[in-house]
Amino acid sequence: MARNTYEAWIPEEWDSAVITRINQISAVEAKASRVPMGSDTRHHPRSAGMGVDVVDKGGTYGEDTSTNDDVTLTAKKFGKAVRVAEEDINDSVASILATKMKDWGVSYAKIIDNACLAVTAAPGTGVPFTSLYSLLHTTDATLGYTADTNITVAATAGSPTYAEFSTSLGNLEAGDYFDPATTVAIAHPSFRKYLRGVVDTTNEPIFIQGLAGTPDTIFGVPITWSLGARTSPTATAAPTGRPLMCFVSTDLMLLGIRSGPESVFIDGRDGLSALTDESILKMRARRGWAYGHPAGAAILVG
Repeated sequence: MARNTYEAWIPEEWDSAVITRINQISAVEAKASRVPMGSDTRHHPRSAGMGVDVVDKGGTYGEDTSTNDDVTLTAKKFGKAVRVAEEDINDSVASILATKMKDWGVSYAKIIDNACLAVTAAPGTGVPFTSLYSLLHTTDATLGYTADTNITVAATAGSPTYAEFSTSLGNLEAGDYFDPATTVAIAHPSFRKYLRGVVDTTNEPIFIQGLAGTPDTIFGVPITWSLGARTSPTATAAPTGRPLMCFVSTDLMLLGIRSGPESVFIDGRDGLSALTDESILKMRARRGWAYGHPAGAAILVG
């Protein structure tokens, strides 16, 4: 008789091969500020800053009038299931389950970066979050931001110039949210080719390749490479649009952690699945995302 089984989702350990691979590939998972989520949504405070005055001896302190609000993180599920024949599990010399889990981790790392950074459309079917690109592409009168102010598009596709790299970073540096200690560049690896040929007026390269574990840098800003940093109309692990270089603050990158990465193994010898000699491995992660303020980031479209 068929029966229902309730297997438990098993979270990946932080030193596991899956987590290690995700952190190696996903710039968002590795660099963003992690915000624990106890439910599907969480409101995270966003400060508009605070002023300061010169107060004379015996004078009256002025009161700050900055407007504070919050951003909303909504957890979305990233998952996949794979059917594995019992013969493959029994006959495989290497662990096919471990291999599939690591493969899923690689794809997850790419799609989470693409969803958070490079999707061009507003949230909807196939679009879990307002990506950084979409945020900077939209006017927000409340925040005093005009669409595309901090987006620089290379005049020649595949050949950004020194001025375009400098202008893009300068858009961030000119704002109130620039912090050298938290600023990083997240870029698609195709920018490595572009950068190797760009020099300043003294023929010094703006791209310095890191050695002995140090990061690559541009204008002194550390670079994290991301295969998900290509534009796409919906979130995908294989984006094909134009590559992006995003100058961001790690403090403003808010990654909501609801659960996972985690997996559950449904044994093919249980329930109705026993009729096929196939087991099912399901993997998922539930994440939320928001970027704190559009003035705190800039994008160069390569």
